[in-house]
Amino acid sequence: MFFVREVVTSRGTLQYREEHFTGLRCRISPDRLKRQIDQSFYLSSNTEGCPFCRDAVMSVTPTFPDGNRILRGESVTFPNLFPFGEGHVVTVLTREHTVAAFSRQQVADALLSQIEALRQVDGYPSINWNFLPSAGASLVHPHMQGLSDSCPSHIVGLYLTACEQYRKKQGISYWDAVREQERSSDRYLFGEEILWSAHAVPVGEREIRGLLPISTLDEMEPYTDLLARGILEILSLYRQLGTHAFNMSIFFDKGKRDQELRAFCTLISRINPNPSSTSDSAFMERLHLEPVIMTLPEDLGNFYKKEKK
Repeated sequence: MFFVREVVTSRGTLQYREEHFTGLRCRISPDRLKRQIDQSFYLSSNTEGCPFCRDAVMSVTPTFPDGNRILRGESVTFPNLFPFGEGHVVTVLTREHTVAAFSRQQVADALLSQIEALRQVDGYPSINWNFLPSAGASLVHPHMQGLSDSCPSHIVGLYLTACEQYRKKQGISYWDAVREQERSSDRYLFGEEILWSAHAVPVGEREIRGLLPISTLDEMEPYTDLLARGILEILSLYRQLGTHAFNMSIFFDKGKRDQELRAFCTLISRINPNPSSTSDSAFMERLHLEPVIMTLPEDLGNFYKKEKK
């Protein structure tokens, strides 16, 4: 499903990895961890002017066409005021402006609200989460964003093509082959219905994917609680490794299709917020679309299993 080319240099060993059927590529350079660019976690608790705090969110945020917002538990969901998708919604997860750790109920409520809102838009839906400014969050207050477009995003398009090619060449599902390979690899972390493993060709630092046994958003609701538990387990792992910021996306196939694409949740860790505004992404990641990774996926899988013993 992927191949590795290893190059030994005078300053360490590099790995060039590529997925066979999508063409996704990355470079892994474990020695770059020695730079120690990540800093101690720093975050201001100033809530002044935050539109997502409870005294403002119900008055300054837009409403859906029926004049309402979706309320579930602590979460509040509404259309994005500055959309960059045909359908673009926001879910504020918590009443509190800053949160040390999320509860399963908070994450599950937010996911269910995203599902309810995105069902109103026909397209390829995704549920997304930028947590903390160093991960691209414009506001500190925790919030998810749901998107749905008539055309799939680039990564979904790659996997749609990969599914078709793999079925033609191998006669079986691409995702079934991935699940079988990952379950027996050093990258496997936990889970059966939703299988979690460190992705073999990471698109970001410490990428972990949860492979769901469904394809579309309409099938998602029964798995929401299990998915929320898995997401929290990954966030706990990231905190053990000293990382608080992260990006998350959950991708779905468009409804009423052959459903060859399986839904998957992917998370990457990001550098902690810091006063110097150092970032862990540069020209290779954003312009070349070929991320430079520091952590070997197999090392991440082995670290998780060791900590759980």
